[in-house]
Amino acid sequence: MVAEIIDGFAIAAELRRDIAARAAEMKEAYGVVPGLAVVLVGDDPASAVYVRNKLKATAECGLRSVEHVLPANTSEADLLDLVGKLNADPSVHGILVQLPLPKQIDADKVLGLIDPDKDVDGFHPVNAGRLSIGLPGFVPCTPRGSQILIDRVLPNLAGKHAVVIGRSNIVGKPMAQLLLQKNATVTIAHSKTADLPGLCRTADVLVAAVGRPLMVKGDWVKPGAVVIDVGINRIEVDGKGKLVGDVDFASVAEVAGHITPVPKGVGPMTIACLMLNTLDSAARRIAAES
Repeated sequence: MVAEIIDGFAIAAELRRDIAARAAEMKEAYGVVPGLAVVLVGDDPASAVYVRNKLKATAECGLRSVEHVLPANTSEADLLDLVGKLNADPSVHGILVQLPLPKQIDADKVLGLIDPDKDVDGFHPVNAGRLSIGLPGFVPCTPRGSQILIDRVLPNLAGKHAVVIGRSNIVGKPMAQLLLQKNATVTIAHSKTADLPGLCRTADVLVAAVGRPLMVKGDWVKPGAVVIDVGINRIEVDGKGKLVGDVDFASVAEVAGHITPVPKGVGPMTIACLMLNTLDSAARRIAAES
């Protein structure tokens, strides 16, 4: 068996086109352009690249972006003050504070101050709570994008066994909640799980989100399973840097039914879902004010 590639790059492009069309309709009907405020503190090179990609996607989708770049020595009080101002700005529908933050700033305090209705990253405890009990709210972008990819190849998860490797608040836990909402039977695995390969071999859907390069091997995977590789790891191969996932693509692709590549798998969906969350935020604001 050779797995079918789930082309996250193409699906994300399709999603961005749909967002752009909906944004244009919103502007025409209500005079509203969904606005995303992006806050970058410091000069971390990886963070700068992530922010640049997000701002580019915002423009491509017809949304409005406002970038706030602050020096690395910014105080926690000053950052909290900025977040408060963005909360109060009616033209801002989404607020994204790029992580990691400098050590003098408590990230939990900053993320906790963001208005949950503008929390397009889906990290606020209120949105985590909404997701856990099935209420409308913002879902973190990577799990939301991963679920869209799963839906493309396995739209009915009722009775299927899904295994999520990783229990982070950003990916693992919300991913499990989304799969539960789709009526899958869900197991969350982690570093303390006994016989992890054996457990993975029972999964109809396997989501790897642990940040360990090439950890999941072909003999871990049930024949025909859907494998979603969330990991993005840079390793050295023949003296050159290479991006790989948490899944050993070559061996797993010989067993799985469907698999996401790295790159061009989950990554493009994460940014597209940030745009989708921002659009949804603007739509909810319009509905509330109508």
